[in-house]
Amino acid sequence: MINKRLAIFALAASLLPLGDAAYADYPERTIQATVAWGAGGLTDVVARSVMPHAEKALGTSIVVNNRPGGTTVIGVTYVKGQRPDGYNILVGTQDTTLLPVLGIADFDYKDFTPINIMGQGLAVIAVNPDSPWDSMEELVAAVKAEPNTLRMGDVGPGATPHITHTIVDSSVDFDFDVRKVTFGGDGPGITALLGNHIDFMPLSLAPAMEQIKAGRLKPLAVLSEERIDVLPDVPAITEALPKAAEYLPWGSFQGIFVRKDTPDEIKETLSDAFEKAVATSAFKQKYTQQFGGVVLNLSGKEAQDYIDHWQSVTSWLLEDTGEAKVSPKTLGIPRP
Repeated sequence: MINKRLAIFALAASLLPLGDAAYADYPERTIQATVAWGAGGLTDVVARSVMPHAEKALGTSIVVNNRPGGTTVIGVTYVKGQRPDGYNILVGTQDTTLLPVLGIADFDYKDFTPINIMGQGLAVIAVNPDSPWDSMEELVAAVKAEPNTLRMGDVGPGATPHITHTIVDSSVDFDFDVRKVTFGGDGPGITALLGNHIDFMPLSLAPAMEQIKAGRLKPLAVLSEERIDVLPDVPAITEALPKAAEYLPWGSFQGIFVRKDTPDEIKETLSDAFEKAVATSAFKQKYTQQFGGVVLNLSGKEAQDYIDHWQSVTSWLLEDTGEAKVSPKTLGIPRP
């Protein structure tokens, strides 16, 4: 009996190093990165900007795949269904934190660990250069004069256009009623705006910046309390709508996530790699100067605290403006 027990202990001891060894060579093959939005939008361009630097840090290739639809539900569900081995990562956004509040899905990021919250972007309200409106005040007046007539580009509940519309609606003295035309991301929305298929669209600044600088889009306002350095001639939204300051600062964020049950060693490897990638001067310059955003580079508890705060602030904004389908209180989301 004693010899049998010793044999069992010996076998167990011999297997202990194999746990660490199993992850020592990670990554051994290509990593798949799922973007839960379409090509050409902010999340997509941020992902494709950071991945070359992460590839260098990891010593392997990262293939970016777009899986848009359902306000991130399709992309997030896909990654949730893959093995938690670090070879399928999610490039996620703020929208997923709002899925339960909006009644779209019963999950958010609770099944994931944030590897890195890369940055927070800004939004801009833009029109076609041929538009008759040259200011936010003129656009607001047009909506007031002809409710449910103007066509606003949207990408689904909880996304940048939706929250921007909610902030504007809460900052005027009437219902800011428009006809929403939904697209799979900022990219298709910009194409529609360029073709005059919609009248205006709140856009993430990053994918819109090139078109604005080229004169192919006309910006009316930046969703900010003050004018920003990269577009100094564009008014802050508070210049036309002072009440909007109550909801600012607000902006979309982009992060790297893995399933929560991914081994800690793999999480640490990914976290170190993306921390280095986001810290590169090339990425930081592109994110701030071209995308007009703020680099965060948060990991660990800081990343989780940021997500929890963002979810709390925006969920209760939706609740207080009547946009929430499910009260954040019943979901256990504290009021900020």
